[in-house]
Amino acid sequence: MPENGMPGPVCDLSSVRESVCIHTKKIFDSCRDKDCVESLRFYPTQAAQEVLSTAQIIKGGCAELLYVYTDVEPITFNRGFYSIDMRFFYRVTLQVGTGTPRSTEVEGLCVFDKRCILFGSEGSAKTFSSGTALENIAPQRSLPAAVVEAVDPIVLDTRITEDESSSGTGEGSVSEIPAAIAAAFASPLVLDPTGNRRYYVTLGQFSLVRLERDTQLLIPAYDYCIPQSECSGGDPEDPCGLFKNVCFPMSEFFPPNTVEMPKDYNGTRSYCACH
Repeated sequence: MPENGMPGPVCDLSSVRESVCIHTKKIFDSCRDKDCVESLRFYPTQAAQEVLSTAQIIKGGCAELLYVYTDVEPITFNRGFYSIDMRFFYRVTLQVGTGTPRSTEVEGLCVFDKRCILFGSEGSAKTFSSGTALENIAPQRSLPAAVVEAVDPIVLDTRITEDESSSGTGEGSVSEIPAAIAAAFASPLVLDPTGNRRYYVTLGQFSLVRLERDTQLLIPAYDYCIPQSECSGGDPEDPCGLFKNVCFPMSEFFPPNTVEMPKDYNGTRSYCACH
């Protein structure tokens, strides 16, 4: 078996055995974004609305990215380029102070809309494969597929306003929520709350966007990709065995003399969620 039989850096191309044709998705264009989305409208659940009605202060919290809806459309006067419209749905959990020593957690929905333009090439071929049921014959458009990769956002700021006319700069218009998004919350969402009080959240979002198409590529092949490591069973019912693998938390017993501001994603996310 050739030495380069495992995935990783290639040092010697002499072990290439053959050229093979594969079917895969080719990335034609991609971009990355670091969005600071200010003043997103926070739509609370019914249970959260009862708590927020008596809220005196809203502290930081955490946010979970539930889904990103994407829509791809060709740009009329720029061949090969496409606009990608994205709608991010977030479940945001906030810490609410109501005058008691202990904060209360409430959750709600935030929606963020953004658009980018990428090159996706052109194509007019129609693709059919065996095993696909014939349900209806509809016009087909050869559009590239948009792929969005994103991490859960960081909650940077929260605020309450008493002005009914106030709106957020990053606010997405929400008139109808997909059933799957609504089902992610413990109680129904309040999209049109009574009174003048409104709630806004500022999020920090990291994302990657790309356009890709199905294509055939000729690539060098070394050998079949055979797993080299054995599957470890382990005993999930042995808590002491699991505990033995946990490193001793020395820093918990000896606090540092200074506290540095976080500089990476995980550190910033934990810092904002706890302060």
